Amino acid sequence: MYITDATDLSLSQNSLIKKLTESFIDKLSDTIRAGLQVTITCLICINGSSPVFASERSVTENHQIDWSKAPPVTPPPRSGIFGKPPAGPGYFSLLDWFDGNRQDKPQFDPHPPAALTTTPAFDFDFRYLEQPDHEKDFFDPVKRIHLGDDWLLSFGGSFWYRYMHETDSRLNPAKANNNYHLLRTRLHADLWYQDRFRLFAEMLDARALGLDLPPLAIDKNHTDMLNLFADVKLGQFMDDPAYLRVGRQELLYGSQRLISTLDWANTRRTFQGIKTFWQNPTFNLDAFWVRPMVTEPNQFDNWDKDRNFVGLWGTYKAIPGQVLDLYYLNLIDNRAVSPANITQGNVLQGDSVLHTIGARWAGDYERILYELEGMYQFGRRSHLDISAFSIASGAGYHLPLPMNPQFWLRYDFASGDKNPGDGHSNTFNQLFPFGHYYFGYMDQVGRQNIHDFNAQFSMNPQPWVSLTGQYHRFYLANKRDYLYNAAGMGFIRDINGQSGSHVGDEIDFVVNFHVSRHHDILLGYSKFFTGTFVKNQRPGVSPDLFYAQYNFRF
Repeated sequence: MYITDATDLSLSQNSLIKKLTESFIDKLSDTIRAGLQVTITCLICINGSSPVFASERSVTENHQIDWSKAPPVTPPPRSGIFGKPPAGPGYFSLLDWFDGNRQDKPQFDPHPPAALTTTPAFDFDFRYLEQPDHEKDFFDPVKRIHLGDDWLLSFGGSFWYRYMHETDSRLNPAKANNNYHLLRTRLHADLWYQDRFRLFAEMLDARALGLDLPPLAIDKNHTDMLNLFADVKLGQFMDDPAYLRVGRQELLYGSQRLISTLDWANTRRTFQGIKTFWQNPTFNLDAFWVRPMVTEPNQFDNWDKDRNFVGLWGTYKAIPGQVLDLYYLNLIDNRAVSPANITQGNVLQGDSVLHTIGARWAGDYERILYELEGMYQFGRRSHLDISAFSIASGAGYHLPLPMNPQFWLRYDFASGDKNPGDGHSNTFNQLFPFGHYYFGYMDQVGRQNIHDFNAQFSMNPQPWVSLTGQYHRFYLANKRDYLYNAAGMGFIRDINGQSGSHVGDEIDFVVNFHVSRHHDILLGYSKFFTGTFVKNQRPGVSPDLFYAQYNFRF
């Protein structure tokens, strides 16, 4: 649907944008509301020729936008333990297989062919729709709707259902099982003025049914906003655009070991604050100040006023197939730590000023896959000096065989603390990670006080079927520190270190069926074999996990 008479639409556009803006601002906290109002004021000054912000006679003075290249999109970064997708020829969806639609290569799709997608909805790239020969789709009419020459409006969303069956859930001493259902709905609207201004709003509704144990914080959030922000173009820097983003927003960087949207969670993870970002074909640079959102299932979420998260992240990508990340992160956590937790040495969840510096190099050369990331932390935590670090390393190989087989051998380490009374804190803080992806799908282990020797094998029996198997062998980095779960919470500890260091072994199997560009089915099974440490602390537990998920998106 294209409309070229922008003058006739001026009044209705004015009304629409004003209502949207007022609605967005009313939902934001006072600080973000003020920031957004400043942003809109700046936009009015910058874009005085817009029919929305100025008189109708100035429409023809606007420069023409090449919509095939705009608005700009930030491509998702390459995760750790990455794989190379099947290249073809073949059937790239179950529907293609049924229809006999064999293709030489995959058709372009903004959504990856997987049920789990960490990429935020605002970074899906639909610019291909501007090409007249693009592959047609049923939902094309709700994407990139041109309102005159300068305005662009898109809609989208997703729905998933997941069944979870957990045996000896969460390593609980009572050996209770947990069988339940997760439902998640997301809907978004995306409005652009040229490549200069954007309003993006995304609704989330996450529900959990039939739980046998109390719900986790990531299970439920009834009808809230996942993203709610405004972007304004600050100008061109070295011939490429720089933007300011104000409001509620998801963050995703690098390997996602420290900052991720956490798509496994029913609620996903989001923040609120301000970010500036600039990118060109060889380099990205982001700076942000945000606060994490506190999920309140039956109320509108608010940001955590006790935590401030500041970051500077640069990515060098000039060499094809390779990426180099350099970053600095600062977390100021003013939450109170109870005297009992201080006595127990469980002090990571508050009262700290934490600095993290890190670097990551990842890529592939011919059939060799590789990755190395190092992270060091310093600062103060509950009157203790922080000195902690983490290493993630691995090498893989893409075998020249049918079914696209690939394997990785990896070692991950995060430091622990042997004595909380010595004036030093040496336990690494994993910040806001996609821990589920790296330390086993049962979420019993996080990137804190851990050695993980792991291997992964993946293949595509058909281009539309992906099969992944992982093996993990876990040891505590220090026997007197806690075992920390995927949420970063210390939940099992032997203060005397007499229970041993072998946490256990885990196997994970995941298979994804790409039904069509809008539908995916995910099946998974995980089994945790307890080591001496867990056997001594949780006698008799024998946990496993089965899940089945259906995901629809448009």
